[in-house]
Amino acid sequence: QVQLVESGGGLVQAGGSLRLSCAASGRTFSNYAMGWFRQAPGKEREFVATINWSGRSTSYADSVKGRFTISRDNAKNTVYLQMNSLKPEDTAVYFCAASTSSASTRTYYDYWGQGTQVTVSS
Repeated sequence: QVQLVESGGGLVQAGGSLRLSCAASGRTFSNYAMGWFRQAPGKEREFVATINWSGRSTSYADSVKGRFTISRDNAKNTVYLQMNSLKPEDTAVYFCAASTSSASTRTYYDYWGQGTQVTVSS
């Protein structure tokens, strides 16, 4: 089992920045690729970004490319999502997830956090 706890969400004005963190415990963190997903009210949960076990390979949704950066610190069992130039359409609950392979499809992810709310005001 892997337990994931997100933090760092909040209310920010458009154009602002937030950094989300996801702390992992349980099985060896560095064995897993990590992903960030988000879900807005009334919408499907969608892929945001993923990072492989070493941190050397990342992938992003087109909607966040150039604005968001995913990173990880295996010594701290933590994955991060730096979000810059935030837009109102980025408003959602953000979830981190763990997978045995880096993927943009949520069905590949075995473990999920409880989510953290990000609200971007216009």
